[in-house]
Amino acid sequence: MSAPKGRAAPSDMRLPPRGRDQPRRTGTVATDRLVYDLTGIEHQYDALLDELPGTRIRFALKACPVDEVLRCLTARGAGFDAASPAEIEQALRAGAHPDHIHYGNTIKSDHDIAQAHRLGVRTFATDSIQDVTAIAAHAPRARVFCRLATSGDGALWGLNRKFGCAPDDAVRILGTARDAGLVPAGLSVHVGSQQMTGEAWQQALDALAGTLTALAGRGIAPDHVNLGGGLPALGYRDRRGNPLHPPLDKIFTVLREGMERLNALVPAPLGFVLEPGRHLVADHGVIRAHVVRLTERTQPDGGRARWLYLSVGKFNGLYEMDQVTHPLVFPGRETEEHVPAIVAGPTCDSDDAYGAGRYPVPVPASLASGDPVRILSAGAYAGSYTTRGFNGIRPLPTVCTRGQEGHH
Repeated sequence: MSAPKGRAAPSDMRLPPRGRDQPRRTGTVATDRLVYDLTGIEHQYDALLDELPGTRIRFALKACPVDEVLRCLTARGAGFDAASPAEIEQALRAGAHPDHIHYGNTIKSDHDIAQAHRLGVRTFATDSIQDVTAIAAHAPRARVFCRLATSGDGALWGLNRKFGCAPDDAVRILGTARDAGLVPAGLSVHVGSQQMTGEAWQQALDALAGTLTALAGRGIAPDHVNLGGGLPALGYRDRRGNPLHPPLDKIFTVLREGMERLNALVPAPLGFVLEPGRHLVADHGVIRAHVVRLTERTQPDGGRARWLYLSVGKFNGLYEMDQVTHPLVFPGRETEEHVPAIVAGPTCDSDDAYGAGRYPVPVPASLASGDPVRILSAGAYAGSYTTRGFNGIRPLPTVCTRGQEGHH
């Protein structure tokens, strides 16, 4: 895949083709692992700032809680969107200054608010009066930004009910924050994860514009707008294995024009914050796994189907396989005959399959147990959404590489 101009190409980190004289591995296989290309992540970060200059990046730590990746982003100038005191502590260990970390989760206990405050965090997301009251009690004089609800339309994961409030509620919440001695510092949105339309961003910007105007009527002038996460990765495929084509150029145009519009509504220039997660890391992480078995059998409907079982699946690295499929590379087998097969993980769970086990994708017909496979665009959430040992399968170890090392 070639990357759009100005954006980093997805890392494939493929092995060189296996020679015909190399024996197929049928015994002990190499350890499965998740490999990150730090250079690719840096280039992706730089490309994002080229598109949206002047924005402050607060990486969504939950997308990739890998210390080396966090240190890499810190060195590049990023801060962090943390969702718990444990994530705040990890961001601090990565070298981030507390002023560059915000507590972006609107769901937090009194204890967690107080702990974040003790760790030096002074900026908190909110979306309710109750939460604001707790922040005032346990993080006095803190800065708060209020998250507006969005529809989630156009996103693979909408995030449209659990978080956010209506614009009228946001005005009341920030007014309450001011009265409680907090700083009503900003507004935020999140248009849903892997957002595939520019229209969703336009609707969110419309809501922000209306809310800023209403806040001005109450004498409240936020100093920043947080445009949240949702920027898509490039390398995913849909359930049928077809490449997704997120309209990044259109999305960036909408965001640039929207930021200009919002600044025209306020007396002092607004700061803008972004919380990218998968956009920075998904396409620069690859899982090195192996084939468990390629099988063929009659299905309950009477038809025949092949199933390709891999050593990695929903519970140990590919949690999002219900919505997306990842490109698969079988080193040295690109020119062999391919057959349709349903791809699934190794566990005794029927959910552990691409697209709920309904959509075959082409795979080499001669695959055997132990053969290597590279699972591309797997850098987002692969290390987060994983069990500690379902069916005795442990989480993937993580390796970070640079430059050509990531292609070996």
